[in-house]
Amino acid sequence: MKVLLTSAGFENKRIEETFLALTGKKPEDIKAVFIPAAAIDADAIEVLPKCLHDLLDCGIPKDNIRVYDLHADMSREELMGYDAVYVCGGNTEYLLERINEKGFRNTLIFFIKQGGVYVGVSAGSLAAAGNLKGSLGILECPVRVHCEKGMKAGPADVENCGEIQIDNRQAILVSDRQNVRIIE
Repeated sequence: MKVLLTSAGFENKRIEETFLALTGKKPEDIKAVFIPAAAIDADAIEVLPKCLHDLLDCGIPKDNIRVYDLHADMSREELMGYDAVYVCGGNTEYLLERINEKGFRNTLIFFIKQGGVYVGVSAGSLAAAGNLKGSLGILECPVRVHCEKGMKAGPADVENCGEIQIDNRQAILVSDRQNVRIIE
């Protein structure tokens, strides 16, 4: 798995560098799907340009980024033509409702299992963790984002965790269910 769960996207260079390393490609060759569907209130909508700029600022050309709002179908084959999926923040319940309603859950899980990179931002991170029924289940532990002080960088104890807490400059790197690290 190549999963990067964040509170606020690429808030520090290390998170961006980790994302680029996970793709294994030069930035100009990366193709990404940008999912803003969770942004259904004014505060979340206001942050969308910053999220899009995470991808643009690391060198991905605008033409290589597809905005996908979860209102149309995307086949497994189509998604496999991309290297990364970047899921924005907002309302986690609404995001999961859209993912599950459109049948995108299985497509997305297949993409991740086949080595596609998943980046979650806030609600996009919670949708991947054990916070809510119907989540993607990438992590069994719940995640709390936007903490004033996150957990110590390094391996996360996922067997005994009650909750993984990250601040806005940290990310959770998931390589498999047992190999989970907090980076900053």
